Amino acid sequence: MSLPQALTQPIDDFIDYLRGARGYSAHTCSGYQRQLGVITEALHQQGFKDWSTLAPRAIESMVISWRRQDIGIATIQQRLAALRSLCDFLISKGLLSSNPARSVRAPKGGKRLPKNMDVDGVAHLLDDTPSDPLGIRDRAMFELIYSCGLRVSELVSVDLADLNSQRELRVTGKGNKTRIIPYGREADKWLQAWVKVRGQLLSTTGQRGNQALFLGQRGTRLTTRSVQLRLRQWAQQRGIADHVHPHKLRHSFASHMLESSGDLRAVQELLGHANLSTTQVYTHLDFQHLASVYDNAHPRARKKS
Repeated sequence: MSLPQALTQPIDDFIDYLRGARGYSAHTCSGYQRQLGVITEALHQQGFKDWSTLAPRAIESMVISWRRQDIGIATIQQRLAALRSLCDFLISKGLLSSNPARSVRAPKGGKRLPKNMDVDGVAHLLDDTPSDPLGIRDRAMFELIYSCGLRVSELVSVDLADLNSQRELRVTGKGNKTRIIPYGREADKWLQAWVKVRGQLLSTTGQRGNQALFLGQRGTRLTTRSVQLRLRQWAQQRGIADHVHPHKLRHSFASHMLESSGDLRAVQELLGHANLSTTQVYTHLDFQHLASVYDNAHPRARKKS
C-alpha cells in the first residue's frame, strides 16, 4: 500500500532531525524509522491521512489490534515511545497542538533483568593466550569491553588516538556524547600486544591510513557483527553453552562493579547512561550482598553488643 506523502514526509524530517540535531546513530535512526513505518501503515488502514488529525482513540484502537495479534508488550512499548517522540517533534513544527500519544498507556510487562556472567565465568571465557594477530586482537577487544563496560558500537568506533598512556579510553557513546573511561592492566597488556601486530593487517591490505583501533582481515574497521560472531566462537571453543554476546560482557562489567563498590552513580558514568534509572534496571545486586549491607547498616538488624 502506497502511503501519502503527508504521512511519510514528517517522518523523514523527524529522522533527519534525530540524525543531525540529536546525533543519533544510524542504527537508532533505523529503529525509529522501522517502528514509525509500522505505525503509519496501521493508522492508514483506519483511514488516517494527516498527522494533524491524530487522536488518542485512533492510537488506542491500534494498540488493541496489536494485542490481538499477539505483538509483544516490549514491542508495543517501543512503538508508542517512538510515536510520542514523533508527536513532540510535530508540535515543535506546528503540525500538532498537543501530543495525543501521551494520553495512551502502553501495556505493562514484567521487567526482565539482563543476564550476566559471574566472575569465574568471565575468567574462563577470557582464559587464553593467543599468538596469532587475530587471536590477539580478539582477546584485546573482549578484555576492553569487560574492563570498560563498552557497547559494541562504541568498541568498533574507537581509534588509536582514543587511547593514552594513563590507561584511559575516550569513547563516543549515544547522542554523540564523549566520556573518558579507565581500563585495567589486563586490558592494557593485550591492547599493547595488539597494537604491535596491528600493522601486519595494514601492510598486507594497503590500508595504511586507517586509524581504527580494531581491524578486520582486510585492514578495514571491524563491524559490530564481526565482534559478535568472534565472541560467540570464543565461547563455543571454551565449552560455554550459553549464548555469549558483547552486551552480556557489558552487563557483567556493570554488575561486578556495582556488587563490589555499591556506587551506582559511578557505574552510571562508566556506562554512559543519561539517567540513573537506566542503570538501576540494567544492573542488579545479588541478594547476599543486599542482605549483608542491610544487616550491617540497619539499626534494627544489628545485634546488640
